[in-house]
Formats: sequence, structure tokens, C-alpha cells
Amino acid sequence: MNNDLMGATNAPESIKTMKGLVYEGPGEKKWMDVPKPGIIAPTDAVVKVLKTTICGTDLHILKGDVPAVTKGRILGHEGVGIIEETGTAVNNFKKGDHVLISCITSCGKCEYCKQQMYSHCEDGGWILGHLIDGTQAGYVRIPHADNSLYLIPEGANEEALVMLSDILPTGHEIGVLYGAVKPGDTIAIVGAGPIGMSVLLTAQFYSPSKIIMIDMDENRLEVAKTFGATHTINPLKGDVAKLIAEQTKDGVDVAIEAVGIPETFDMCQNIIRPGGHIANVGVHGKSVDLQLQKLWIQNITITTGLVNTNTTPMLLKTVQSNRIQPEKLITHRFTFDKILDAYEVFGNAAREKAIKVIIGD
Repeated sequence: MNNDLMGATNAPESIKTMKGLVYEGPGEKKWMDVPKPGIIAPTDAVVKVLKTTICGTDLHILKGDVPAVTKGRILGHEGVGIIEETGTAVNNFKKGDHVLISCITSCGKCEYCKQQMYSHCEDGGWILGHLIDGTQAGYVRIPHADNSLYLIPEGANEEALVMLSDILPTGHEIGVLYGAVKPGDTIAIVGAGPIGMSVLLTAQFYSPSKIIMIDMDENRLEVAKTFGATHTINPLKGDVAKLIAEQTKDGVDVAIEAVGIPETFDMCQNIIRPGGHIANVGVHGKSVDLQLQKLWIQNITITTGLVNTNTTPMLLKTVQSNRIQPEKLITHRFTFDKILDAYEVFGNAAREKAIKVIIGD
């Protein structure tokens, strides 16, 4: 069994096992009994998972797109829970604390952590549901707990905070900050899924003059309008570049790719104005056609990235103050024993009109 399940052997017989969503190879998953995790390193914490969700990355894993994920791995990298147990070196948390689980694990000490590039932590990064067992289970072991968990304020909406595990910091950091959105900008967000919606919510911190949401799903475009999109475009109903040209002087200041396929990246290349930024947020599984011969003379900046979660504390404050309401992204709720149904719904998001699902008892 996975190394991160070691340490459970001394648990009482009644709590040696739990349920978890296990990756069984490409296209295969199972909700099954698995060993309950225990403390391995003194910096670990074991968290009882109260609420979790499904990420588009989990769907990529199930398609076999992430070969580092091996058969037998418990999936999931988002959630909130209660501290069940802490290692002897954990100082910031104690048993019974309600915590937000970050999708990124950080030791806080290595070269990359000192640069706030927590995604490249030399003993962490994105490992939950990837290289170690994740959050779609009754319990999860969190390495480097002091730097990888956040205390949930009393009375906070824990469903809303699940969105802070991954999608909100991803949209904010890799889309908005890397895209250098500033007051008065015209920005286009290509893709109105959970990440694109998170870009939309957090871009408004910086007062762009126009936010154009682009997607083929009319339901998601309508939702985007309620979240603050000033314009929407459906590529099925017209040429995107032409429609953008009609609404702007010579393209958008910032084009944010939030899908992860060659066609949507190409769309960004075709709608960006001279001096603009293309911020790639989507997870790409194959190469794209980079139009460098056209972009270089336009002074275009292209950025990519994996979320660092260094803005999570700030985002937590915006949710506490009701500046943003990420719980509005939640369209479906399931109990843990219905997690396979949750995958079915999330995997058919357009048909089910799903944006984000919550799983919890």
C-alpha cells in the first residue's frame, strides 16, 4: 500500500480503515475501504475531511494524462477538515482545529519556498492526490502541516473556503497577477469553467473596464454575467477574433487561457493587442502552435505557471469580508457515499449545468 498510509497500524481496530476514492488505472476508479493514514514525520498532521471537491485535474488523471499518478492512489487535493492528530513538530495547529487544506504542500525552508514558489517546494509542491494520497477520503495526511494548512475563522462558510484550496488562488495568481491586469484594461477569459470563473471573480479586484468571457456553454456564459462579466462570446455563434475586433480598438490588453487545449491558446494569440499579456492557466496535455513570428513584433508577454498559493491568506480575508462569494460557484452537493455520482455529474458538466461540486456529510 502507499507509503503515506504507514503509521496506521497502531490505530484501534475500529478505525484502522476508512473510505477513499482510489485511482485504479486510466478510466478506472473505486470508492473503497483503505487504511487510515497516520503520522509519519513529526511535521505531519492527520485531518478528518469534512468537505472536498473534484478538480478538472482529477479528470485528467482518470484519463491517464498524469503518468506520475500510480494505481492505488487516493485522489483529491482540495478540502476543509478538522485536525485529528499532529506530529510532535507541529506548532500552529492542535487537535480539533478546523482547517483549510492547501493544494500545495510547502516546507517553508527550501530555496523555492523562500521565493514564495511553493509549487516547487523541494519536499512538497503539488503532491496531494498526485504523489501521495489525497483528500477524497475520510482522512488525509498533510506533510509540513504548519505551512500547508490555514486555520478557519469561527463562523466562516466552509463550503466557500473549499474554493480557496486551489481554484481561487490559481485564477488569481496565474491568471490575474501573471497577466498583470490593471485598472481600465480590457481582458478576455477563454473558458468559463471553475478556473475561468475564479479568474473572473478575482480580476475585479483590479478594476478592468471590460471583462469578456468566452465559452461554448451558454449556461456558463449566463452565470458569468451574474459574476461580473461585462460581455460574453460563444465561439459557436461567430468568429471570436472578429467579434473582439468590433468591441475593442485592436484587441484585448490581457487574454487569459483557462481551458488547456491548442484551440483556446490559439484564440488568445489571435485577440491580443500590441503590448498585451497572454496568461496561460489551463493544463495542457499536448503541444500548441506558438505564433512567435507574429507575436515577437507585437511586444507580447506570455506567462505560464502552477499555483503557489502565496495569495491564499489575502483571499481568505476577502471571503471573510464578503468581498467575494465563491460559494456561488457550487452547483451540486453530494455525500461521500455518492462520490461516484459526483464524478459523473462533474465529468458531464455542460449536460448537468455543473460548475463546482461539493462532497461532504
